Amino acid sequence: MIAGLDHWRTMSVLQQPVWPDPAVTDQVAAEIATLPPLVFAGEIDQLRTRLATAAAGRAFVLQGGDCAETFAGATADAIRARIKTVLQMAVVLTYGASMPVVKMGRMAGQFAKPRSSETESRGTTSLPAYRGDMVNGYDYTPASRVPDPRRLLQGYHTSASTLNLVRAFTQGGFADLRQVHSWNRGFAANPANQRYEGLAGEIDRAIRFMEAAGADFDELTRVEFYTAHEGLLMDYERAMTRIDSRNGTPVDTSAHFVWIGERTRQLGGAHVDFFSRIRNPIGLKVGPGMTPDELERLIDVLDPQREPGRLTLITRMGAGRIADALPPLLASVGSFGSTPLWICDPMHGNGLTTPTGYKTRRFDDVVGEVRGFFTAHRDAGTHPGGIHIELTGDDVTECLGGSEHIDEATLATRYESLCDPRLNHSQSLELAFLVAEELSARA
Repeated sequence: MIAGLDHWRTMSVLQQPVWPDPAVTDQVAAEIATLPPLVFAGEIDQLRTRLATAAAGRAFVLQGGDCAETFAGATADAIRARIKTVLQMAVVLTYGASMPVVKMGRMAGQFAKPRSSETESRGTTSLPAYRGDMVNGYDYTPASRVPDPRRLLQGYHTSASTLNLVRAFTQGGFADLRQVHSWNRGFAANPANQRYEGLAGEIDRAIRFMEAAGADFDELTRVEFYTAHEGLLMDYERAMTRIDSRNGTPVDTSAHFVWIGERTRQLGGAHVDFFSRIRNPIGLKVGPGMTPDELERLIDVLDPQREPGRLTLITRMGAGRIADALPPLLASVGSFGSTPLWICDPMHGNGLTTPTGYKTRRFDDVVGEVRGFFTAHRDAGTHPGGIHIELTGDDVTECLGGSEHIDEATLATRYESLCDPRLNHSQSLELAFLVAEELSARA
């Protein structure tokens, strides 16, 4: 054991599955600990530098991907579609912000989800809740819902194959700036999206100018792309932690960036303790109930040295609450001697359930929370550093509204998420254009 790194085992550990056989769990964790890292310490350090730049107001962060990845969904087509969507959004945001966009995917590890209840009931039966493919199966049967630690190993291998494709797509020419923008021209040419045609035309002229000026487009065929997920399953995150031979510090090699969720951010809890000891840049979800005093104490634990790029605060407050909840936190953080990166998660505070039982979100609420985030930062004189979106590259019907005017009756036509509703490809791009307008207004 590494000194201090296992102290979390003595503390309260929330949102963990009850594995039926601890001996099997220990065996799986020991095997994972011998496997190659999924990401590398040098990449993690590079991301910290990029996030420090964003915290200083000189870059913008885009985090996007599935609410919960599935093993069956880790296909080449699905991964390519998600990467394509993030790249398309990033081009628009880069132009709107007039600054670099740091691109992070909620992928290659987002296989576990916290749950509000330990069980799920249907009719007269009750079974353990589905906690993501890394824990148990979605099928509503007793056998499927039993937590199986061997799924941790399957999660590792699925993450490795996903990362292999991510690196191929982002380094092999798929991310060519001219090609990505051509996809956006098609989006803006759709009559439903013509309000964005002007901005798409401006980007087109900028690219043509770059070509005429002799820009090295060979360098613009590759992009930096980082992976991120909620660091929820402690048996997995601990097994994926390695010691950097360069400086002897622990690094969680399951992803470049890991975050602590709203349900596991307790002071004195296992997640906060463990993530305080790794060198990765880490995120902390900040809900409407967070007080300045609690936030200061969490920052003291997670970022005691006040290191640029170390801590990202991911607000998730709801469109109707952000105007009241965020400004007191922005006003107080400066007095803590801290300059964290602030990014907006406009998804998790805006959930609702339709009368027909579909979990969904209104696109207008998502946009409303993003605008409230920008307004609060403008009034405070601070930097709105990024957005954190649950999205898919597919044409699903899971969130209401947008230029496609998805209504409650439409939800049933292609609702595919096993957990939370995601913005589809068109809604994601529409959000990017709207955020670009906000960024342009600040420039």
